[in-house]
Amino acid sequence: MLTINVAVLLTVIVILRLRRRTEARSRSDEKMTVLIVLMLGLLLAPTPFGQELLDILTELVNGSSQSGQ
Repeated sequence: MLTINVAVLLTVIVILRLRRRTEARSRSDEKMTVLIVLMLGLLLAPTPFGQELLDILTELVNGSSQSGQ
């Protein structure tokens, strides 16, 4: 039986949607893309990969805020 990871499927959909030309998008199309990206974020957040990304981003933000002082 073939199983599909929903996060991987949403990632592929986001990449395909973002490759299209900007001029060809309607407001509803942009809203759908934002909704899909938010759902992808919610799926990735509790995973170890999502936590690692959060840690990396936290370190980057802390490093950039300290360099400005």
